[in-house]
Amino acid sequence: MTVVLERSAVARSEAATLVVRAAAGDQGAWSQLVDHYARLVWAVTRSFRLGDSDAADVSQVVWLRLLEHINRVDPERVGAWLVVTTRRECLRVLAFRKRVLLTYEATAFEDVAGDQPELDSDLIAGERADDVRRALEKLPDRWQQLLGMLMSDPPAPYAEISATIGIPIGSIGPIRGRCLEKLRLLLAS
Repeated sequence: MTVVLERSAVARSEAATLVVRAAAGDQGAWSQLVDHYARLVWAVTRSFRLGDSDAADVSQVVWLRLLEHINRVDPERVGAWLVVTTRRECLRVLAFRKRVLLTYEATAFEDVAGDQPELDSDLIAGERADDVRRALEKLPDRWQQLLGMLMSDPPAPYAEISATIGIPIGSIGPIRGRCLEKLRLLLAS
């Protein structure tokens, strides 16, 4: 047990020496410090289940923070400082990922190709309307009149249709069904 404690104290002492030397501008000490603690920082990021790219970003930010604050960090506690800083950065990344900002701009979707009508859609709609008119002309006059009254805006009440065309109110629905079926057959041919 005492051997483990002595090794831990020696490792902390070596890390503290590296921090002091890195703070003085020793590039080699900085590289050794990063090598010594890189796995610790990475392990903390992975404990937050961050993806590889987020974990790499957090790691980079943590090393930048250490570089910025190296003169204020207690050299004996650099490992603990790195763990706390890494946790805070991980929480910041997770909080940012959860933030969703929904906005609406009237012009945002104007240039989207899927929202634009096809170039020939007006032409097709016009041809379809002509086909429906020709099919309607082939129906008996009473049926044409019935469908016209039902399709007006607003549709005529059944009582008015009954009085105008001279058919019982109860027959309007079934006759309309026969009219529409005949119209479908005419349009299909």
